[in-house]
Amino acid sequence: MTLQPVTRALQRRLGMMLRDKVAGDDAPARAARIWGAEGERWFAPTDPVWRVHADASMFPGGITSLLLQMLHPMAMAGVAGHSGYKSDPWGRLQRTSHYLATTTFGTVEHAEEAIAHVREIHERVRGRDALGRPYRASDPHLLTWVHVAEVDSFLRAFQAFAAAPLTSSEADVYVRQAGVPAARLGVPTPPASVSELRAVLTSYRPELEATDAAREAARFLLLDPPLPWTARPGYGVLAAGGVSLLPGWAREMLGLPVPDPVARFVGRPLGHLGAATVRWGMAGLGERRPSDARDQSATVTRDVRDYSLTDRR
Repeated sequence: MTLQPVTRALQRRLGMMLRDKVAGDDAPARAARIWGAEGERWFAPTDPVWRVHADASMFPGGITSLLLQMLHPMAMAGVAGHSGYKSDPWGRLQRTSHYLATTTFGTVEHAEEAIAHVREIHERVRGRDALGRPYRASDPHLLTWVHVAEVDSFLRAFQAFAAAPLTSSEADVYVRQAGVPAARLGVPTPPASVSELRAVLTSYRPELEATDAAREAARFLLLDPPLPWTARPGYGVLAAGGVSLLPGWAREMLGLPVPDPVARFVGRPLGHLGAATVRWGMAGLGERRPSDARDQSATVTRDVRDYSLTDRR
């Protein structure tokens, strides 16, 4: 008796669970709009930004990104006060994943719509941080922090857990391409290379602080995720991979007792396992994305590809 039907059923069940959590109950309809719409796109299937954002390494990379972003007191205050990360964590994740998918894989028209929608929301998100300092989500300085923390985390995850990491030149292209929607969202000067990205990250170090709200959010994300107990071991594997990608100073600030050797020799292998499992599960859905569609590459807007593949003007 062959186990193949049982294996396929388990693979599909895992894929559907992952898809529903990340993209929501209406994932098929959203996917049809993103992948099926005709029109010009900013990026092609062979572009680094497409490869990175379509990979299962985004799962642990997303955890890294959230942990890093929350170290800025104003960004954390905005999350704590406006995002509903505890009351509606999956909704927040689904909105973020939909935005990333639309601005990476969707048509220019749909991407611009998504960006305009987020800009409108940002205008309403404002308040004061733990020290009483005013913040607003549309602040270009704050938008830049969120952008560089996210891009750095996604790139680190792809380089660590993808089957075929980017070359150094491709990594620079990824940083530039990720800056295309970021610039339209309000980031004044997105980094144009990995070295610029890391330099901008370093420049924010004096502003970072592990507030009580940040530590509480980290505990929620890592120790008390809104999942049934049966799903927590799998999530824990992804979380271990995400934590392993954090710079040592960030782990120390958040009170995560994970020395560098443990991160490298325990967390990284767990991250590999988690990403590979996600990749296997999503493959079981049998959904065909236009990653090999040659006709799609002809509809990419030339001005954006010129920006992405040459020095910033």
